[in-house]
Amino acid sequence: MKNPLKETLATKIAQNLADRIITGVIRPNTPLRQDHIAAEFGASHVPVREAFRQLEAQGLAISEPQRGMRVTSFDVEDLHEVAAMRASLEVLALRHAVPNMTSAVLEAAEQATHAGDVSREVREWEGANRRFHRLILGPCGMPRLLSVIDTLHTASARFLFTAWRSDWEAPTNHEHRAILAALRRGETDRACLILSKHVGRTGRRDLQKNGL
Repeated sequence: MKNPLKETLATKIAQNLADRIITGVIRPNTPLRQDHIAAEFGASHVPVREAFRQLEAQGLAISEPQRGMRVTSFDVEDLHEVAAMRASLEVLALRHAVPNMTSAVLEAAEQATHAGDVSREVREWEGANRRFHRLILGPCGMPRLLSVIDTLHTASARFLFTAWRSDWEAPTNHEHRAILAALRRGETDRACLILSKHVGRTGRRDLQKNGL
């Protein structure tokens, strides 16, 4: 039988490490030492190993024979792949979400967009942006699809923090509002088209190759 306390600690460790990997505090290809992490969190090796499995599932770490666990690397080609997958899968989710869309969901998505507009740093903006996408896609009622999309958002976040490591300025989310306007008018095809172009633009972002 699984120990829920150890599972909770494993999740806490995984979330902490994931945040540091996504924001670039832990760099690509950095080894993740089980002993060091266990000592940092005052944990046994059991929850640390479970945390590593969670990081692997998110594509943030990889286990290599004889070398142990390390943070995954990424490059611009990975960004293109992630953007293409997101564009297809988010459109699929949105089409299934539309029949269950409510005015409350649309209002919450509008608030998330506003939060992004007034954010003062990249972490706030990324959180608001992810919240917007989760809100409009959530009503699709397809948990496996949403889980894959969430993993892709995690990958996108790594590129986001790399690209905007300096000279941060919150972008205005015109396309978010255009998607919401189309949904309010019942124009599903238009909302999906805007969403596809919006997500696809991520794949054309210029990234500083230094440090990737």
